[in-house]
Amino acid sequence: MRIVCLEQGGWVKSSEFPTTGRDFEQRKFTDYSTSPNVRKSPADYPINDENSPIKIVNFNGVGGATVMYTAHFPRLHPSDFRTRSLDGVGEDWPIDYQTLEPYYALNDRMMGVSGLAGDPAYPAHQPPMPPLPLGRSGQQIAKAINKLGWHWWPSETTIATAPYEGRAPCINLGQCTPGCAQGAKASTDITYWPQAIRAGVELRTHCRVREITVGPDGMATGAIYYDAQGKEQFQPAEVVILACNGVGTARLLLNSRSTRFPDGLANSSGLVGKNLMLHPFAAVTGYVNEPMDGHTGPTMCLWSQEFYETDHRRGFVRGFNFQFNRGLGVGTEAVETVAHSFVPWGDGHHDAFRSLVGRSFRIAICAEDLPEEHNRVTLDPVLKDDHGIPAPRIDYRIGDNTNRMLDFAIARGREILAAAGAHHLTEIRTVTNGGWHLLGTARMGTDPSRSVVNEWGRSHDVRNLFIVDGSIFVTSGGVNPTSTIQALALYIADQMKQRLATLFD
Repeated sequence: MRIVCLEQGGWVKSSEFPTTGRDFEQRKFTDYSTSPNVRKSPADYPINDENSPIKIVNFNGVGGATVMYTAHFPRLHPSDFRTRSLDGVGEDWPIDYQTLEPYYALNDRMMGVSGLAGDPAYPAHQPPMPPLPLGRSGQQIAKAINKLGWHWWPSETTIATAPYEGRAPCINLGQCTPGCAQGAKASTDITYWPQAIRAGVELRTHCRVREITVGPDGMATGAIYYDAQGKEQFQPAEVVILACNGVGTARLLLNSRSTRFPDGLANSSGLVGKNLMLHPFAAVTGYVNEPMDGHTGPTMCLWSQEFYETDHRRGFVRGFNFQFNRGLGVGTEAVETVAHSFVPWGDGHHDAFRSLVGRSFRIAICAEDLPEEHNRVTLDPVLKDDHGIPAPRIDYRIGDNTNRMLDFAIARGREILAAAGAHHLTEIRTVTNGGWHLLGTARMGTDPSRSVVNEWGRSHDVRNLFIVDGSIFVTSGGVNPTSTIQALALYIADQMKQRLATLFD
């Protein structure tokens, strides 16, 4: 096959990542902000998320959001694929955990996952590398969870703990979100892309796709895009594959209108853009009396799935994942302690700050987000990007079930920190700039009236159009989705390969 990838951004240079300089914390709020509306890179597009309590974050460039993610790498649980059958909510996936398991395993090897086999919350699997060290902070929080008798386990991450496939191990340059200058954190620009390019894939950078075109027979014919010089181009194709995330894919499909598809491409179900799931994140923070080591290493080191499965006695269905965050950098800590009035102005300011800095714990809560059609992506009637393409508009609210879940989860997080001897407890009910996980706006299913793509990623309406990103999620689960997004991409690619002779039947 001849494969061409049109990438909206460009290659990123590890030598320019914030962690190469002392101002790395400041740059997380400017040119390396996770929000495109703050970052405003030439590769970004604006997003109208005023009607959402959770603001959208993403990254456009080779490697996509893996350049800036935390490298937290849980899998979905088997129950996540059967929420309708088990709990009467959402929809069942047309595939199950066992279908994806070999692709999870392949992706673990490709990305280089560190972790510890034997987690009782999951079916048995073996990460390729040992887990990240817990450190002083991780050990203290683990002991606190032990006191409560709850589940915890070392996190699975894509941070190398040993030399792996040419990547050096983590040397604790700092937290991982604004890019890993060491190359210890797996991002697809240093894992998948080198192999793809050696295999003959052509990668064209700084290409902004405007629409997918279709012919008289209803088949996709290619993509209209603007090249690096801003010139309109057309790339013909026999097969078109979208991987633009749960916001970008919906935007592109909705903008690809034609007489055959007046409501947007592949949208006979009317579901393109609907059922947006964002995983509301909450956080509980506290401080201990002795110095910890959190801000000098990767953010994540352990998780707890104690409250992941449905227990109706809690007043909600489905569940959430506790993610332990080691701590904050000194600059961020200063802003937060002042904001919470823990550090007085004037006399005693520095002494009070010294008593808190480097001693914080944070429990992050990733809450399952149920699919609801009123949570959606549409095209903004006014806002446009630099090429005149309509920007996405987000309409989203947190559901009643999730609100009850957050109340319960925050209370349990406070129990963990109390058991760890923490004081000065604070909570954030919803992390505003927490729209990292963009899921569900073109979901898969066997019923064309209730889904956008079939059980192997092909559009019901356009037989040579495939989607391989988070938009095809049927339900969100209560864990970070990157591992599952990549496993789905491998699974769909393998299905395409196996079905080549009858791909369009």
